[in-house]
Amino acid sequence: MTDDVLGDLEPSKVRVRFPPSPTGLLTVGNIRSALFNWAFARHYGGKLVLRIEDTDTARNTEEGYQYTYDSLRWLGLTWDEGPEAGGDYGPYLQSERMDVYADVVAKLLAAGKAYHCYCSQEELDQRREAARTAGEHSGYDGHCRNLTPEQIQAYVEEGRRPVVRLRMPDRPIVFDDLVRGEITFLPENLGDYVLVRANGYPLYPLVNPVDDALMEITHVLRGEDLLSSTPRQIALYEALAEIGVGGGRTPRFGHLPFVMGEGNKKLSKRDPGSGLGEYMQRGFLPEGLLNYLALLGWSIADDRDVFTMDEMVKAFDIRKVNSNAARFDPKKCEAINAAHMRMLPAEEFAERMIPFLAGAGLLPAEPSADQLATLRAAVPLVQERINTLSESVDMVGFLFVAEDAFTIDPDAAAKVLTGDAGAVLDASAKALGDCDWTTEAIEAALRAALIDGLGLKPKNAFGPVRVAISGRRISPPLFESLELLGRDKSLHRLEQARRTTSSLS
Repeated sequence: MTDDVLGDLEPSKVRVRFPPSPTGLLTVGNIRSALFNWAFARHYGGKLVLRIEDTDTARNTEEGYQYTYDSLRWLGLTWDEGPEAGGDYGPYLQSERMDVYADVVAKLLAAGKAYHCYCSQEELDQRREAARTAGEHSGYDGHCRNLTPEQIQAYVEEGRRPVVRLRMPDRPIVFDDLVRGEITFLPENLGDYVLVRANGYPLYPLVNPVDDALMEITHVLRGEDLLSSTPRQIALYEALAEIGVGGGRTPRFGHLPFVMGEGNKKLSKRDPGSGLGEYMQRGFLPEGLLNYLALLGWSIADDRDVFTMDEMVKAFDIRKVNSNAARFDPKKCEAINAAHMRMLPAEEFAERMIPFLAGAGLLPAEPSADQLATLRAAVPLVQERINTLSESVDMVGFLFVAEDAFTIDPDAAAKVLTGDAGAVLDASAKALGDCDWTTEAIEAALRAALIDGLGLKPKNAFGPVRVAISGRRISPPLFESLELLGRDKSLHRLEQARRTTSSLS
């Protein structure tokens, strides 16, 4: 049975590409595109090519190249060919391929597939306005398509510098979009478009199809915003095949739905929550973020949202991507991430917290054996309570902060360490002073002293103790936290908190 996504192509011959620009920023839309290409390649046992679109030197940054590579590796979206990986179709930076583009353009011109256009911008604008006024199509009218040698010479003598335009076919262009089905573009809507500027600089509509052809890309999965350029690129692929450039195969296209932000507008790189860096800083798991981004247009099953990347690769079908725009929901993204955090083995969860605790100065980059033991013991107390790794700083930081640096949150102190708090802390210190230091014994001692002895409700009884030992109103379970913190530190903090109650009364 023939796979209608592959046609007669062997699965292992699948070649897709991800072509980011080195601007120092990857957005969730970029990542979703990279993910779908990666999953598509892995599903068929093909190859993912990383190609860098760096011809726009004004937008590139030196750091942007390495940021792109490091970000993709952090996500686990490894590439088979490209920068730092090598391959037989390089170079993989478009800025290093200018001679390739110039050679291809020369061949297109020689074969009559492209031509020089000498129209000035003022002339183009005048003719477009006249066409609009007459109710006609206002695209390029083909004025320079069939210039005589004498007309060309006259333009040259005027000092005009021509652009290069592709000679579009005079017929509809029809293709089967892997996401949207059959799409038809009529010739009257497809004017001859510019491949090379008058200054000789090649444009995106030239360089990407040329690179796709020469790198033998078989499938192009990209954003919906590029759909309008597809018929022009298909025409160029066909022209390239006729002049013997590339493997002669026009790639199959699949245009992925927009990712929408607030107000039902396309998510912009300037919108909060659109950049990858934010998720790295907040401590999202790569697999959690990718799982959520996969849901922006695709699902593994109607009744299932959480899955591993291995499961996605096995199940991925580009034909099942929804063509409707997908709305980015930060809360659901965080919930999916939290689900993946719950799935981590306890030891791995502890390891993933270390960089965030180290970044806050609470642990060294390589914790001691005692510190690791404490952190691992804290995992069962917090793994179900935090949604991102950065939250571990507030949640378990009190276990590692030096005593001379420990502070109580002023808001927590003002709300909890008042009224009867002094008596609570005195009774707690007395009860804990000589009890066995186990979770069970600590709980029994405090309940006897505060609930039975002082007649308090649990909230009023344990709230001051929680703030005293953690510095916050929200912490891991209290009795387990006291055991992990240790008797000496716990009693010292109860004493410190008691002094705070005196200053607040």
